[in-house]
This record gives sequence, C-alpha cells and structure tokens, in this order.
Amino acid sequence: MYNAMHAQQDERPFSMATLRRIGREFARPHKRRLTWFLVLSVLTAALAVATPLVAGRVVDAIVDGAEVGLVVALAAVIAAIALAEAGFGLLSRWLSARIGEGLILDMRTAVYNHVQRMPIAFFTRTRTGALVSRLNNDVIGAQRAFSDVLSGVVSNAVTLLLTLVVMIGLSWQVTLLALLLLPLFVLPARKMGAKLAQLEREAANHNALMSTQMTERFSAPGATLVKLFGRPVHESAEFATRARRVRDIGVRTAMVQEVFITALTLVSALALALVYGVGGFYALRGQLDPGSVVALALLLTRMYAPLTALATARVEVMSALVSFERVFEVLDLTPLVAEKPDAQPLPDGPVSLEFEGVRFSYPSADAVSLASLEEVATLDTRGGVEVLHDISFNAEPGQMVALVGSSGAGKSTIVQLAPRLYDVDSGAIRLSGIDVRDLTAASIRGALGMVTQDGHLFHDTVRANLLLARPEATEQDLWDALRRARLDDLIASLPDGLDTLVGERGYRLSGGERQRLTIARLLLAQPRVVILDEATAHLDSTSEAAVQAALGEALEGRTSVVIAHRLSTIQAADQILVVEEGRIVERGTHTELLAASGRYEELYRTQFEQSPAVEAVS
Repeated sequence: MYNAMHAQQDERPFSMATLRRIGREFARPHKRRLTWFLVLSVLTAALAVATPLVAGRVVDAIVDGAEVGLVVALAAVIAAIALAEAGFGLLSRWLSARIGEGLILDMRTAVYNHVQRMPIAFFTRTRTGALVSRLNNDVIGAQRAFSDVLSGVVSNAVTLLLTLVVMIGLSWQVTLLALLLLPLFVLPARKMGAKLAQLEREAANHNALMSTQMTERFSAPGATLVKLFGRPVHESAEFATRARRVRDIGVRTAMVQEVFITALTLVSALALALVYGVGGFYALRGQLDPGSVVALALLLTRMYAPLTALATARVEVMSALVSFERVFEVLDLTPLVAEKPDAQPLPDGPVSLEFEGVRFSYPSADAVSLASLEEVATLDTRGGVEVLHDISFNAEPGQMVALVGSSGAGKSTIVQLAPRLYDVDSGAIRLSGIDVRDLTAASIRGALGMVTQDGHLFHDTVRANLLLARPEATEQDLWDALRRARLDDLIASLPDGLDTLVGERGYRLSGGERQRLTIARLLLAQPRVVILDEATAHLDSTSEAAVQAALGEALEGRTSVVIAHRLSTIQAADQILVVEEGRIVERGTHTELLAASGRYEELYRTQFEQSPAVEAVS
C-alpha cells in the first residue's frame, strides 16, 4: 500500500531533494511548534480510536444486563473523550495555522529579498504579473502543504496505524476481509496524483498570465496605450479566454476529486456492510462479542476515513510541491551583482569617480531569467555582445564630466555601471580609488544619486516619495528640497500638500512636475556623486532654466556625470566625452572640442543651426 500510494510518476513534479530543502530552509525555524503539533496529532488519533472501544463496552454491558451506573460511566467516558478530542483538535489546528502562516511569511520575505538582489536585466526581461504570481498564488499553494495537509497526514496516519492494531486485536479475520478492498483505494490514488498536479500547474500558469495582463493594462501608461492603439474588444476576449480556461480547469479538478472521494466513500460503505455481515455471523456463533462487532464497525469508519484523506492528501501534497518548485525556481536564480562578505564602506569626504578599461556586455536571458517568468517556451540565448569598449575617464571631486553622442551610443549604459546596476566584464570602476565591487551596497547608495530621463515615482504621497532618499529628513528639509527644485509653490497649493498622492508612476503630475520631484528627491539625498541621465529632457524652457539653477547649486562641490542631449547645458563641464558605438571617440572641454572640428563640433553645429522653435521643443 505504501509503495502504491507513493509511486513516482514518469513526469513527477517534485523530488526528494525538494522535500529535504523544504525541511531544511522552511520547516526548521518552526521546529518546536512542529514537535508540539505532532504530539497533539498522536493524542488526537489515540482518542479517536478509544471511542469505538468504549462504545463496544457499552453494547456488551447492555447485552449482559450490567448495572445502569456502569453504562452511565462508560457514556461519561465517551463524552470526556469527545471533549478532549475537540480541544486537542482545536489546539492542533491553531498550531498548524501558525506554522502555515509563518511559512507564508518566510517564503514571501525570502522571495522578495532575493528578487531585490537581482540585476536590472532580470526586471527588463521578466513580466511583472508572472513574478507577482510567484509571491501570491504559488506561496499560498506551498503553504497548503503545511497548514492544511500536514495536520491531516500526521493525524490520519497515526489513526490508521492504531486502528489497524486494535482491529487485528479484536478479530484478525474480519480485519483481513475488510482490507481486501484496499486496492480500490490505492489504485485510483496512483493515477490521480499526476493528473491533478498537471492541472494545478496549468492553472498557475494561466493565473500568472492574467496577472501580467492586468498589471500591464491597468497601469496608467498601459491603459493609455490600449485606448490609443489597442483593441479593447480583443483585450477583453483574450482575458476571458484565459479566465475560462482557469474555470474549466477548476471544474475538472473539483469533479475528479469528487468522483474519487465518492468512490472511496462507496467502498467504505461496502466494507462496513462486510464487517456487519461477517462480524454478525461470528457473533451469532459465539465467536465474537456483540460489542466487538460494533467496535469493529466504528473502527472501520476510523480506518477508511483516514485512508480516503491520505489518498487525497497525496494529491494535495503533490499540488503544493508544484508551488514549492515554482518558488524555488526564483530562489535558485543567482544574482549577477553580489556584495562581497568582506565589503568595506566608502570613506567619508569628497569622492572621485574613475573608469579604467571598462568593457561590458549585457547578460543573456538564461543567465538572469526564467522562461516561465518571461512566459516563453525557451529563453533567448543571445547575449554576450560587447557594447562598451575600453571606457576610461576620471572625474575628480567637484568636477563635472559630460557624456554626449548619438542615441544608443552607450551613454546610459556607462552611468548605470557606476552604482553597480550591472557589473563590468573587465576593467574597473572606482570610487575614491576603491573598486565598487569591494564596497558595500549601502555605501554606494549613500554616495551616489541618480536622476534618469524618466524619473519614477511610487503610487504614494509626495512626502513618501521624497523620504525614500532620506527617511530621517525633517519637514523643513522636504520643503527646502522642493523649493530648490522650484516645486514648493505647486505642492503648497495642493489640498493635501505633502500628503498628496502622486498616482501610479506619478501620473497625476505633469511630466515636468514629475521630473522636478525626482530632482527634489536627489537634492534631499545630498549625494557626493551625482549622475544625471538627461534629467531635464521633459522640461520646457522655463522649467529647465529654473531646474538648471537648482542643479547648479546641488552640484557645487560634488563630483558629477551628466548625460545631456542639449549641448548648451554642459558647456561649462570640466570634461566632455563624446561616445559613439560604445567607445569614447573624443574628449576635452567645450572650447577644445569645437576647435578640433570633430564629432562634437558636428553635433553642436547641427543642434544650434535649428530654428529657435525647434530648439525649444527638442
């Protein structure tokens, strides 16, 4: 029976290694609660077996004409057992719930913390809905193995063992005949597991697809895109198709389980009839007490019920372990950017930035992602093509280095390497002479501040978005940063002021207002190295002039690297680097580069030969 119940399928969704890993990483922290839970399960199972035996004694006492006091006492014992069983059951369920909910907490925090350590390449490839599904649906599915299934497996296994021992003690002949129907339990159990696990996996995939579609379409830019270029009817039909598939899988799963349980219940009823018939025959011949027949019948219900539950539990465990596998897939992704165990903090004081012989290629998909998270059959194996070639430059404390060049030349890639959003393939990037790979992540974050072309805001208040840069900032600090970003009047005019919600990605603000808020966040952080990736690209001429003045104040005395499309904004840079096709093709000051009549002079002449109207919107 054990081998049949635990027979592995050809395409099994889990392995013993998975079970050992669950115990090592997630069950061990709950070891004490698990021990008490197992003790209570054994006690509950023992009480469940004791009740039929006492009931049999009641029948024998009645048949033998015993005193009323004995019958009443036995009835009181049955009542006491029932109360104790109910109390132990409630306590056991509380423990299993604590263990299960604790598991959810452990797994969610483990996955969330691990995902936060993944490189930016992971997020550029992964579909958000699929990743969120791992944190929600799959974690809860894995939790079922502890909170719902574990309690049933342990108590039912103990109940089954004790029941068999007691039944054999009462009448091994009747027990043997009852066990002849066991194959009708175990054979369906072998076939159900793989089928239901397959349905569970398919349902999880469809749920992830729906989550992805909702995440993308329900965001402000996604909804705008659908309304402008999409086909709402097609979008609805696609979503409905997936939802119907999940519904169909749910119906099939429910019916398969119901047919299985109904069949097992029928077999249990047939076995009960067999016990009454055979036991009654032996009782009439004087070979068995009437009370023993009743006890055997009651014990039989205590035996087949655990068998039914155990057969179903195997299916549920397999489904839950599918969820564990999907969670472990994410946890097993190795972050490409990792902090060394002996990483050191960046010393206080002004910071220099140095690139020395840096070469870089974006990682391939199989190094940073999963096919299931990208929702493709196989991962794209392309990658490893070098996009930066021998990049070298120095930015001394207080100096501004500007990067200019054509779109796609590699400027943004260069500045993304400084805060270790990616790691270089060869060469080195140093802050104050220390390789960034030898520094703690916290000290890099504290030293570097970056404003991108599309500054991102969380769906939270103005205050919360600012405090992200410096949680300990005072109210005066916040207003000072807003004033320097030329945004204080706008925020003060809002009904809720600093507590105004900015909307998802800040879409309740205009593009220029969003960008000025991200600049205010930078000003609040007061980093020692400032990186601006076309930070004024979304501003009109008036706002740009105001923010440039604020940035000039913010950049004073700080090391800065600035990517600029408008060359007028970087004429005062200490060094201008012209980047083309991942290489620095020219370097020098504005005056020197104009005199060289090279690529910079060509970019400058092309831009400033435009009409004022075109320049104003470029």
